[in-house]
Amino acid sequence: MSSFLLEIVTPERKVYAEDVNMVIVKGSEGEMGIMPNHIPMVTPLKIAPITIKKNNAEEKIAVGGGFLEIRKDKVVILAESAELPGDIDLARAEAAKQRAEQRLGGKKDDYDQLRAELALQRAMNRIAVKQG
Repeated sequence: MSSFLLEIVTPERKVYAEDVNMVIVKGSEGEMGIMPNHIPMVTPLKIAPITIKKNNAEEKIAVGGGFLEIRKDKVVILAESAELPGDIDLARAEAAKQRAEQRLGGKKDDYDQLRAELALQRAMNRIAVKQG
C-alpha cells in the first residue's frame, strides 16, 4: 500500500512525523480524506480530531485548528494545538467542558460567548480522541 509523510507541527514542537496511508481531517468546507498523490492544496482546519490510517490501523489526534498543506509526497498540518491520546488528561478535559458549558449558560458579551464556544469545542475534541 502506498504512503506519504504526515507531519503535525505546533508552535511548541513537532507532534507527529510518520509515513501514513491516509489522513482524514475536518476543513472549513467539511471532512476531507487525503491519500497518496492528492492534488496539492492549502486549507484551514477546524477544531476536530484527525484520523490517521496506517498499515490497517487507525489512530486519532486532537487538533485545535490550524492549516493543512498538501504537497506532492507530504502533508503538513500546522496546528494551533495537537494532542496524542496518551497526552490527554480526561478529567481535565471534562472539567474544561463543564466550565465552558456554564459560561455559555450565563449572559455575557459576544466575545465571552465566542471564547466559551471555542473552549467547549476544544474540550469535546480532547474527550473524543481520548475515549477513542
